[in-house]
Amino acid sequence: MVRRITELYEGDKPREKLAAKGPSALKTDELIALIIGSGQKGHTVLELAAAIRKCLDEGVEKADLSALRRIPGVGLAKAAQIVAAFELGRRYLVPQEDKRRISSPEDVVALCAEYRTKKQEYFVTVTLDGANGVIGNRVVFIGTLNQSLVHPREVFAEAISDRAAGVIFVHNHPSGSVEPSTEDVEVTRRLVEAGRMLGIEVTDHIILTRDSFYSFRKSGRL
Repeated sequence: MVRRITELYEGDKPREKLAAKGPSALKTDELIALIIGSGQKGHTVLELAAAIRKCLDEGVEKADLSALRRIPGVGLAKAAQIVAAFELGRRYLVPQEDKRRISSPEDVVALCAEYRTKKQEYFVTVTLDGANGVIGNRVVFIGTLNQSLVHPREVFAEAISDRAAGVIFVHNHPSGSVEPSTEDVEVTRRLVEAGRMLGIEVTDHIILTRDSFYSFRKSGRL
């Protein structure tokens, strides 16, 4: 029978044990119990922790929100706590040397530098995860930017496929003029609206030339 935490000796309670001996001293069930914090009617916190651990043992990649919520006594709040804890671990503890992170327009310019000298216009999407890590960057189309060519369906297809949290648009001006055209501004407005409906944030739209760049966000137009 799984005992309630209040029935344990003081030194055996997960929180007190962690404070005294560090997290490595805790069993997996105890760590999970600390994350979810409390039990539910008919289920002690340690019982819930044991059930969640069994779910995780089947494969962390399978232990998504819906799988965790199928455990009796685990609702949306507790399932979300577990999923959030693993996502934090992934972002901060798992080596991600190969994943670029975007913190400024200059980072995007460096990522897409190859398009600065193209003799045709290239329209590129850079998809981002929730920590602004680059998932991918792809050419959506080649040609003059206009509303008939830049359709949200094609532009956001890869972002939806990537389950991206955000997207940055990049296109080049072979003419050398870095200022956005009326068409550029209108296309950006339409795509921002489409992204809002899809729940994908348009983080920036950057125009590249050989020697300069223009950021809609940095210029206060996004």
